[in-house]
Amino acid sequence: MPEDKTKELVKQKFTQYLEVKKLRKTPERFAVLEKIYSMNVHFDVCSLYEIMTQCEYRVSKATIYNTIGLLVDAGLVRQHQFGNNPLQYEKAFNTANHHHLICTQCGRIREVKDLDLLSILNNKKFNNFVTSYYSLYVYGICSRCMKAEKKKNIHNQK
Repeated sequence: MPEDKTKELVKQKFTQYLEVKKLRKTPERFAVLEKIYSMNVHFDVCSLYEIMTQCEYRVSKATIYNTIGLLVDAGLVRQHQFGNNPLQYEKAFNTANHHHLICTQCGRIREVKDLDLLSILNNKKFNNFVTSYYSLYVYGICSRCMKAEKKKNIHNQK
């Protein structure tokens, strides 16, 4: 689906959510939504705030925190807790299930799609439970950190 079409559908869903909850439809809330759906990375509140201030949006951190809470509740943003890192978020509308590889040394997060695993999980049935989505976190050491560690060990052996 083209990005513009996705953004329009997300805006409609958020508008409906706000109306049902009898909440105000403020320009700041929609600016946060717009920025999130313009990015293709995981983010935390602080990094989103920095991005928005660099783009000259006038939105407070409190507004971002509150809006993200609403977006999570509306099913438009997913919240993740990767190890001891701050809460991370990603857009949720029209996104395929995927897995997260998290480096325990540098904290870098990489998304991967394993078709075999996806097939197993998509066909898995649980008693008295209907699956909406799932997320798999795999912790380890990324190749960049492994190379740096090898280099450090070689240097220390000299």
